[in-house]
Amino acid sequence: MTQEQVLTWTLTVKETVYYSAELQLPKSMPKSEKRERADKTIREMGLQNSMNTRIGGWGIKGLSGGQKRRLSICVELLTHPKFLLLDEPVSGLDSASSFYVMSRIAKLTQQYQMTVITAIHQPSSQVFGLFNNLCLLSLGKTLYFGPTFAANQFFVAIGFPCPELQSPADHYLMTINSDFDEDTDIGNDPNEVIHLLAEAYKSSEVYMDTQREIATLCTQKGDLIEGRDGLQTSFITQCMVLSARSFKNMYRDLGYYWLRLGIYIALGFALGTLFYEIGFEFDSISVSFILKCSSVSVMILKE
Repeated sequence: MTQEQVLTWTLTVKETVYYSAELQLPKSMPKSEKRERADKTIREMGLQNSMNTRIGGWGIKGLSGGQKRRLSICVELLTHPKFLLLDEPVSGLDSASSFYVMSRIAKLTQQYQMTVITAIHQPSSQVFGLFNNLCLLSLGKTLYFGPTFAANQFFVAIGFPCPELQSPADHYLMTINSDFDEDTDIGNDPNEVIHLLAEAYKSSEVYMDTQREIATLCTQKGDLIEGRDGLQTSFITQCMVLSARSFKNMYRDLGYYWLRLGIYIALGFALGTLFYEIGFEFDSISVSFILKCSSVSVMILKE
């Protein structure tokens, strides 16, 4: 799921998830089962009360920013993927909604044996506690990669303990922040802190354990992941679903279809008045020819 939502703003929540289910789920799955999974995914993301609400955009009120982000997660969770990458999934959400969304994702990872990698900024303490592993990056360097519960001990050993009554996630981000050249509140230059953390991590026990675990995983043989061909519908179904979605988008988008139709009708009437009651005599034919030439020259100039 990318940070920027790519959603058709004229569709409702239910239509967006239904169309995505028709395109992504296996063609051997019955249509009723696809609808049932789509409804279940919508309920899991807390969008059941907004199923018939349009996404909105271009001055039309619709879903909020947080609801749009949850809808994007719904679309990605339909196929129960083995690997899921989320780019800032809780941006625009309040603390309660963030915890609810991430807790649902954490439960789904255990239920469907998924691996989820999330890029997240300023998580709450409750959300931060849901992650099994933590990776801190700054200036292209890995400053920490290991269990979340061991990060605090690592920072204490380096000399950057987390103050009391402060969120560990906020402390880690403030320590490795390199966006400002001024000295941080900890009293050190940010570049020096990042270099110190990077060197300390390479010589830490956490780094050694991580390397041994990676080597062990590389020697294991896992189950083959189903190919993409098994998750796609037939060509005819794709054409029908995409055509229906496109026609519905054009029908509801006033600027895309109806405004153009009105402009073309008005242009037709404007050109038709030039030839109204000209007649069929020789002089009328000459006038008609002159008007045609002038109208063609106007069109050429406009192009």
